[in-house]
Amino acid sequence: MKVVMVGCSHKETSIAVRERLAFSPEQVRDALVRHREKYPRREAVLLSTCNRTEFYVAGDDPEDEPSADQAIAFLAECRDVAVEAISDELTERVDIDAVMHLFRVAASLDSMVVGEAQILSQVKQAYEASCDVLEAMPISHAVFQRAIRTAKRIASETRIHERRISVPSVAISDLATQIFERFDDKNILVIGAGEMAEETLTYLAAQGAKRIRLVNRSRERAEKLAAKFGATVHPWEELIELLADADMVISTTGATEPIVTLERYRSIERRREQRILFVLDLAIPRDFDPAIGDCLNVYLYSVDDLQAQCDKNLRARKKELPKAERIVEDEAKRFLKEAEYRASAGTIRQLKEKADELKGIELERLFNRLEGLDERERKEIRYAFDRLVAKILHPPLESLRDDAAEPNHSSLIEAVRRLFQLRD
Repeated sequence: MKVVMVGCSHKETSIAVRERLAFSPEQVRDALVRHREKYPRREAVLLSTCNRTEFYVAGDDPEDEPSADQAIAFLAECRDVAVEAISDELTERVDIDAVMHLFRVAASLDSMVVGEAQILSQVKQAYEASCDVLEAMPISHAVFQRAIRTAKRIASETRIHERRISVPSVAISDLATQIFERFDDKNILVIGAGEMAEETLTYLAAQGAKRIRLVNRSRERAEKLAAKFGATVHPWEELIELLADADMVISTTGATEPIVTLERYRSIERRREQRILFVLDLAIPRDFDPAIGDCLNVYLYSVDDLQAQCDKNLRARKKELPKAERIVEDEAKRFLKEAEYRASAGTIRQLKEKADELKGIELERLFNRLEGLDERERKEIRYAFDRLVAKILHPPLESLRDDAAEPNHSSLIEAVRRLFQLRD
């Protein structure tokens, strides 16, 4: 069995090179079809995300083993770039190093943000795309299924995924939930309709938020976001009136000056009747005057406040890395042992078949010489022969099983084949 990985990621390759080697889903399929036509006896999986492109190739034919140079040349051909332009930029991993790397990738230990959940689904999709193109992929199936298992073990046995590390997720999961027990009865005001507002609303919707009002200078953009979350859109001029009725505010505009000054807030403060106001000012520069945070029952958080919590959570995630790495090593050893054992399965089968054949010949010769044996006596003799053969075969078979992960396993298989004169 031979497994090769060549690829690039955010860790060692510039974005310019990653862009040149990126594949769309349609291009992934086309590349896999081309690879199948060029190397029909090999397996291939192509993983392409915004942060990495990795090409995994596997085969078990000694006369057609994949190589890193061939994989690099194939990627260059698919992206219409010169091999020399990318070869020094790509990382190469072979056999167990390639397998362990995939385990780390699937478990998000190699991600830009350690512990992010999206990469596992991307690994699954890459494998499934290959299954759609290639009829049989026994090696890749074993490797990728073990990678998925490893990722799930790390998710369940460590706390690497528990702590939120994006500003919107921390804002809702770590802060808002400490102030509000429920969100379905809260009036939520969203100021701005950009990506930060959308991500924050995603987390709020997961918490059950329903009463969402949106204001934005561009009504068209606000209506697109409102349609996604069942929100209502209001004119920009109603901002302060909506603030008077809000329980929670998410502000993400690109304004150069505060859009809610202390004076403007004071104008509606009495109407709020001391109700709690939770404000997530995610804009830079800030949309809310910081002095508003000193007002009664106002909880005002800026991006800097939230980033400090994000950094704290990220440090907590990284503390889990040693435990996660031990799981990767454990799963890699198990995979290697199983793979080597599968490689010896043919030898074990031949050894048992030869023993059974010789046992049958000798039993027949013995029964022919011992006339007058009844069925009970014949059964006892067969049982004795079975036990004898089993005891003779036990040591070599046990060695093949128990030493499957040892470096000398292939030499052990060859020794067994020579000692018992097994032929292909």
